[in-house]
Formats: sequence, structure tokens, C-alpha cells
Amino acid sequence: MYVQELEPVGGSLGLSALVAALPLVIVLVLLGAVRMKAHLAGLTGLLSAVLVAWLAYGMPLDQTLSSAAQGAVFGLFPILWIVVNALWVYRMTVRTRHFDILRRSFGRLSDDPRIQALVVAFCFGALLEALAGFGAPVAICSVMLVALGFDPVRAAVVALVANTAPVAFGAMGTPVVTLAQVTGLPLDDVASVVGRQTPLLALVVPLLLVGLVDGRRGLRETWVPALVCGVAFAVAQFAASNYVSAQLADIGAALAGAGALVAVPHARVPATEAVRASVLTGTRSEELDEDDPEVVRAYAPYALIVVIFSVAQIPPVKDWLARATQTYDWPFLDVADSGGTPVGANVFSWPIVSTGGTLVLLAGLGTAVVLGVHARVAVKEWLATVHELRYAILTVTSVLALAYVMNLSGQAATIGHFVAAAGAGLAFLSPALGWFGVAVSGSDTSANALFGALQVTAARQSGLSPDLLAAANSSGGVLGKMISPQNLTIACAAVGLAGREGDLLRKVLPWSLGLLLLMCLIVVGQSSPVLGWMLP
Repeated sequence: MYVQELEPVGGSLGLSALVAALPLVIVLVLLGAVRMKAHLAGLTGLLSAVLVAWLAYGMPLDQTLSSAAQGAVFGLFPILWIVVNALWVYRMTVRTRHFDILRRSFGRLSDDPRIQALVVAFCFGALLEALAGFGAPVAICSVMLVALGFDPVRAAVVALVANTAPVAFGAMGTPVVTLAQVTGLPLDDVASVVGRQTPLLALVVPLLLVGLVDGRRGLRETWVPALVCGVAFAVAQFAASNYVSAQLADIGAALAGAGALVAVPHARVPATEAVRASVLTGTRSEELDEDDPEVVRAYAPYALIVVIFSVAQIPPVKDWLARATQTYDWPFLDVADSGGTPVGANVFSWPIVSTGGTLVLLAGLGTAVVLGVHARVAVKEWLATVHELRYAILTVTSVLALAYVMNLSGQAATIGHFVAAAGAGLAFLSPALGWFGVAVSGSDTSANALFGALQVTAARQSGLSPDLLAAANSSGGVLGKMISPQNLTIACAAVGLAGREGDLLRKVLPWSLGLLLLMCLIVVGQSSPVLGWMLP
């Protein structure tokens, strides 16, 4: 058995923490300063984590490599299994032109560009984040806004800022699933706390979006539908994450927000020509009429996902699916924490059927039938999805492998004990750490894998709630998404602004920092009697 040691370097916690942090520092420097491709930075960081675990911490090489392998396997299943199948569903809607029908359906809900920004960037963007994530909402929503007549810069900024509140539950809950796995906390506990933080952002972001589209006039004239949309989104996200399923949180929130917008009379008031002239500086794409059955088919894939995930949460069905879970003793791994207690990662669980990726796969098969996609074409699109995500697959598996090596060797525990010296200030710094991780990695999933265990260890050392700080890592991380180099590049490429990432960064950075400060204050309040009543 390998027993983790907290002070392996010179018997000093500070020096050991400095050495333990090397893999993280290397990854962040390679991503943020050297601008190395994410998958190469991840692999380099993994190599450094293996060397630190083996040489500095004395973890046997076979156990070190075995822990890396388990992290990579978890990256493939269930995380990337969810992402690939979700993006496959989207690709089939694009191939059959039903995505265009969906876009035009949104465009006809209102001719007011401020309302269109809410429907497309906030509500539909959240739906895309729920299904795919990994930059897809920013790319797709910015293109849709340009097609509706938005200036490319404004479209990109709106899409980037909107891609915040849904991120923690994106890709069918992948970030919170990862957070629960690397921290050892129950998924329901983590998701419920995140679901009491990010909905507060949803109350603010729609107001911010109408302000970005049309300044003070936009706020003055459309604050009612923006607020109603935000409240509906927040309530649905809170309810789903706490009482239904973390995987359905964004889908329910997106549909609730869009439904609330449709129901508000203010949202259907035609925009004045002055508003349209000042906001819509581009050329609108051609509008075509579709038959009602085609519009219904365009919405069908998302309805299928909601139905399948809802049925999977019915207790008898949930129990039946859970019986298919396979549990294995992970080979060449026998690790105990510094107190001598065996860690949970010694045993690996494989939820073959009940995992979100398998449920999305079933929805994808139903989508192929409903949209009339031939089996050969559906398989071709699935393989094309894997090819499109090949570098993302390498990045996620390498980052998860790095996280597992750091967690199982004791590196994360060392850093956590050292950071715990911040005491009560840790509650304020916790979201900032997640923000920093997403800003450089572009992924809330990766940031949770890197810092989740560290947050929990630090929380336990400082007497704070582990659930609260783990959730704060994810909730703070969502605000780093809009300034990550990857997302900025995706937005620029989507709207034809290649090379102007710096312009977008200057426009969104103040909003990212302002919302981060808000989240830090929320977490500080939740760690004290002021807002402590909000926690489960």
C-alpha cells in the first residue's frame, strides 16, 4: 500500500506545496503565456505530475501510471462519452437543415433585437451548452445573431457573456459530474450547492445582455422581459439541480427562460425603427417559411433528451439502470490517505447504462429516426464527431490523468493544507481559483479536475464546508469562460473577426471580473450566517 505523505520534500509543507504545484504551474504557463496547444500542454503537465509523484512523493511508478490510466479512462467514460453523443445529436440537426429551421423559429418570436439576443444567446445558448458545451454555444449563437443582422463584434460579445450561467451544468452535467468524481463528494450534494449559486448569475446576465445590445435604452425598455427570463431560468435551474437531475438543469432552465419570454407581453412589442437601425447594422439572412410539422421535428431532438432523462429519474427505472453498473478493483492501485484510510479510487465504477452519455445516445438514435437520417449517415456523423473532437479528447484525458495523479499521490492534499492557511479568506479566493483555471484552460470540466480536490482539502483544513468550496470552484469557473483564449478564438472565427481576439477580450474582461466579484461575495456570504441559510 502507498500511503500519501503531506510533507515529502525536506519535511516542509511550504516547500512540498511548491513542488506539488509544479504540474499546475507548467500547464497554466504553457497555456496562458507560451500559448501552447491545450492537448500538448496537458500532456506536458501530465508528464511533470508523474515525475513529481514518483521522484518527490515516492509513489511507486506502477501505481503512478495506474492512477494516470484511471483518470484517462474516466475522461473517456463518462465525460467524453456524453460530449461526443451530445454533439452528434446537434450535427444531425445541422445535416438535415432542421437546425436552420430552429434558428428561424427563434428569430420569428420577436423582431426586437434585444429580445432576440435573450432568446438566441441566453436561452438557446444554454440549450446548446447543455448538449455539447466546449465552445459550441459561442460559435453557433454568434453566427445566428449575425444572421439576424447583428454587428459581428456585438454578436460575439453577447454570445460570450451569455455563456456563463449554464456552464456548470453543461454537456449534460459534465463539469459537476467530474467535480463529484475527483473530490469524492456525492454528485447530488455538489449539484445542489452549485444550483444555489449559478442561478443568482442568471438573474443578472439577461439584464446585462440587453444593456450590451442597446445600452441604457435597452435596459429601460426591456428590463421586464429580461428580468422575467432570468427569474424563470434561475428557478428552473435551481429546481432541476436540487430535486430532479443535474444533467437536466440547463435544458429545463433554457426552456423555462424561453417560455417566460414568449409569455411576457413586453417581449412581443415590435421594436422601433430607431432601435433596429442602431442595433442591426448587418444584413439579415433570408427568411423562409416552414410547415408546422418541420418545426416540430426541429424541436424533437431536445424533447427526446428531456423525456429520456426524465424517465431515467423515475425510481424503479433508475434502480433498474443502476443494476447494470460494474465495479472493479482498479489494477496496480492500492493507495491510502495520510491518515491510513484507503481512498475510493482503488475501486472503479462503470455505470454502463445509467450514465448520461448512454441516455443521450438513445436520444440520438431516436433523433435519427424522427429526422429521417439513414443509419449509414448517422454512423458517419458519429465518427465525424469523434474526429472533430480528437484534440479535445486528448486534452480532457490528459488533464483528468494529471488530476488523478496529483490527487492519488498526495500532491493536491499538500497544496490544500498549505492553502488552508488562508482561513476565512479561503471562501473569497475559492471562486477566483476556479475562474483562473477556466480562463487558461477554457473548460469548467478541466478546472474542476485540476482544483476540485484541492478545494475540498483546503475546506476541511480551514473548517469550511467542502461542498461549498467545491461548488464555488465550478461557479467561479463559469465566469472565466468568456475570457479564455479558446473561447475568444472560437467567437472571432465564427463571425469573421480572426485576429481581433484582443478587442473582444477588452470588451468582456470588465464584465468577467465584475461578475466574479459578485460570486466571491456570494460564497463568502454562504460561508457565514448572512447567506448560510441558502445551503442545503
